[in-house]
Amino acid sequence: MDFKVTKVDVWAGEIEDRPGTLAEKLEALTNAGANLEFVIARWDKPGKSVVFLAPLKGASQTRAAKRAGLAKSTSLHSLRVEGPNQRGLGARITRALADAGINLRGLSAAALKRSHVTYFAFDKAEDARRAGPILKKALKNA
Repeated sequence: MDFKVTKVDVWAGEIEDRPGTLAEKLEALTNAGANLEFVIARWDKPGKSVVFLAPLKGASQTRAAKRAGLAKSTSLHSLRVEGPNQRGLGARITRALADAGINLRGLSAAALKRSHVTYFAFDKAEDARRAGPILKKALKNA
């Protein structure tokens, strides 16, 4: 399995911090045909949580997201890395970005059996653009 680096649009929205609000958002997207690969929900401030998710494809999914109070993030620029799981991979690719002077806004990663997926978040579109080739080079030698 080769490594694959792709740009991804992350959608986000504030949700009430109470039982069922996340389920309502996810159900609306599921009913519109979404097959989400990435969901993070976390407490944000008193009474509020925030959810980040991807991918959304097509007009019906984006309409459903907007109706559910979600929006494509304009301040969060993300790359998705998928490939074989390897010991030390996270250290290697984050070091490559650090050595290039690229700051991460966030990182979410998971490994299952022999595969892994990592979502990188950057504050600036330029950082995400620069990170793509750096990640590909670091992964080429993996």
